[in-house]
Amino acid sequence: MGMKTLSADLLEVTGIPLLRRGKVRDVYDLGDKLLIVSTDRLSAFDWVLETPISGKGKILTEASLLWFDLTKKIIPNHLITADLQEIKKQMPLSAQALWENLEGRTMLVKKARRVDAECIARGYLAGSGFKEYKKSRSVCGEVLPEGLLEASILPHPLFTPSTKAEKGHDQNISFEELKSLVGSETASKLKKATLQIYEFASGYSRSHGFILADTKFEFGFVGSELMVIDEMLTPDSSRFWDASLYRPGSSPSSFDKQFVRDYLDKTGWDKNSPPPILPREIVEQTQSRYLQFLKMLKS
Repeated sequence: MGMKTLSADLLEVTGIPLLRRGKVRDVYDLGDKLLIVSTDRLSAFDWVLETPISGKGKILTEASLLWFDLTKKIIPNHLITADLQEIKKQMPLSAQALWENLEGRTMLVKKARRVDAECIARGYLAGSGFKEYKKSRSVCGEVLPEGLLEASILPHPLFTPSTKAEKGHDQNISFEELKSLVGSETASKLKKATLQIYEFASGYSRSHGFILADTKFEFGFVGSELMVIDEMLTPDSSRFWDASLYRPGSSPSSFDKQFVRDYLDKTGWDKNSPPPILPREIVEQTQSRYLQFLKMLKS
């Protein structure tokens, strides 16, 4: 896959309201349905980088579609169809786009009432969880055994919810705080579904050469039915490690955008001003990681 990228204007859909332009996805409102377009944008440190990763949106979409299908017996999801011809049939006559550029990166989904919390499952000690453990021997209030190393497997998977911030960082909250936010019944459903999906996906990933260290889900209600929404178990929402290179005590080789974060950290960028342009080799190596992830996932 070359360096040619799709500029934002080639992904525009006109004639239907743009509900939200996120860091990575554009969401259009069709009344009781939504049209989600996964772009090639990449975000890091709460900035959308100027340099896109060619093909990334298609990879995220294909991965989400696979996981939606694999987990639909555990919990339903919001997908109606990702077949572009079927999508076009359900569009109003006013909808106009360069449809060929939306192939493989577009989903028609049910409109859900989003639960305003990120639902995170952690099976290994990594990222902010490891930083917290070093300070307090706990992760999100759960006390853990002494002597765990970076990337150690946890005694059992943890459910660690956070607030969902439109801008800036999400904030970790306790399960009790989640109950106050969404209600006890919904909080219990979220915890059960998150851990069930994680357990299944962790085993599936292992059988395909990955370790699923942690992941986050978004949920919503369609009527009274809770379902997974947005993306699912992609390198943007999850920490996948190469199982063949996994060694506790170090930061394992991953398939997510940590590679880009590490590069940006080395540039001296202050994270308050616009981020630097990514050099060609960083873009290509990032692209390669996303492609390798999808290839292994489908193997």
